[in-house]
Amino acid sequence: MVFSAKLLNFDKTWREFVNIKSQKDFFSGLMFMTVGVTFAWGASGYTLGKGARMGPGYFPLVLGVLLALLGAMITFTALVVETMDGEKIGSIAWKPLIFIIAANLVFGAALGGLPSIGLPPMGLIVGIFALTFIASNAGEEFNFKEVTILATILAVMSYAAFILLLKLQFPVWPEFIKV
Repeated sequence: MVFSAKLLNFDKTWREFVNIKSQKDFFSGLMFMTVGVTFAWGASGYTLGKGARMGPGYFPLVLGVLLALLGAMITFTALVVETMDGEKIGSIAWKPLIFIIAANLVFGAALGGLPSIGLPPMGLIVGIFALTFIASNAGEEFNFKEVTILATILAVMSYAAFILLLKLQFPVWPEFIKV
């Protein structure tokens, strides 16, 4: 009984000491710090080199450290500065999360195929159309005409950027379409 009373008192004291003014900024800062430290830690396994002659681990290490510092500043600001949008974080939006992740997975499968199940590569154009149509279901409303126009613009610009300008070698159309 005494232990639980001390624990409750500690919880109350802790809450008074750590007053989070903006939960969104606080947890965003923690996420930035986690990703930054992870990248910096992963880069430490590579050769760093020097500023004039950088190794493969130099750039990810610097970016990881900068991201961790940015996260620390955001977290500190969330604890000190009162903001207008300091409300609590709501529940997880499952529908957008599932549709966005599914759209990216389908894009990857369409672009490269899945040989393990016999799915041939469908190419860049089909992948972009699938990505756009699946991801557009994450929102509150779906307009077929707008999504089709968006998918067409994305497909044309991706073809121009990756195939024509950068000359990347990956399938543009499905194997069964001979263009």
